[in-house]
Amino acid sequence: MPLDEQNVPEHNASKESSSTTSSINSDDLSHQWGGNKINLEGIATAVSKVRQELKKVIIGQDKLIDLLIAAILADGHVLLEGVPGIAKTLTAKLMAKTMEAKFSRIQFTPDLMPSDVVGTTIFNMKTSDFSFNAGPVFANIILIDEINRAPAKTQAALFEVMEEHQVTVDGVTYAMEEPFLVMATQNPIEQEGTYKLPEAQLDRFLMKINLSYPNLEEEKGILKRFKSDFRINARTAVDTVISKDELRKCRNLTEKVHIEDSLLDYIATIVHTTRNHGDLFLGASPRASLAILRMAKAISAMGGRDFVTPDDIQLVTYPVLNHRIILQPEREMEGYDTKDIIASIIQSIEVPR
Repeated sequence: MPLDEQNVPEHNASKESSSTTSSINSDDLSHQWGGNKINLEGIATAVSKVRQELKKVIIGQDKLIDLLIAAILADGHVLLEGVPGIAKTLTAKLMAKTMEAKFSRIQFTPDLMPSDVVGTTIFNMKTSDFSFNAGPVFANIILIDEINRAPAKTQAALFEVMEEHQVTVDGVTYAMEEPFLVMATQNPIEQEGTYKLPEAQLDRFLMKINLSYPNLEEEKGILKRFKSDFRINARTAVDTVISKDELRKCRNLTEKVHIEDSLLDYIATIVHTTRNHGDLFLGASPRASLAILRMAKAISAMGGRDFVTPDDIQLVTYPVLNHRIILQPEREMEGYDTKDIIASIIQSIEVPR
């Protein structure tokens, strides 16, 4: 099965629950791996709640939903790429609504300035002093719609905040409140009036999810669900099901998921191979290795396992690497895709046993 068609494994929650959040006991551990076996019941319950809320509105897009949840557990930013009208923005907004967090939406446009994103220092006439007016990036979950609509100057304003979770304005540094997550969308088809994202910014996204059209049955389901709901009022039925404290505990548990040294070597070999591949002009950085590690742990935790398997690594390799590597021009002209190269790399490397 092609990597981009694989679905994140379904995870069995310990129970389906209402929209009220349940406590997660991160201290309930038993010994294994020469250390601790993690009780991941809380993560499974939280994941089940989020899925349940999103499916009130979203039909299909199971892969997108699960990868977004995994990115939240792995504390990483996400780039969503797909044609208009396939619920990229809607899914991101509803995902934010399921969590107890401050949400902000920024529509990127060609005339958007960096100060419109991060904020600016203004002079207060009453106090005769300067004060900082925080921009919309000061939130827990930021949705940037059509990120490639803004010029490089504005895109560069995101470099520091995405990597270091802080903003520096006029020599003063302002820290972001945790959790801090950027979800950005872009349309790969329309190029007029857009600006290609620089590689340095692409590398700051934990992964890029490429979305496609729904299948026939899913599209029939969409029509049936919204045949009497033109304005999609059903989105108001999505409830907040995860508190900030729960999310923090889920992330702490995800970090504790065990991974064998042989699998760390496996990740390193995959990423290193991209730097020495004849079909690639640019390979992936060490940040990609860490991203695969974090995402593999998140997928394992969502599956109720406190250990990473090679399948977890292979599952997340494509969304983590596809925006970080660049094909040789001649290969691109021949119709090759990063998906093909990543698949060939995985097939060429021996899987640890």
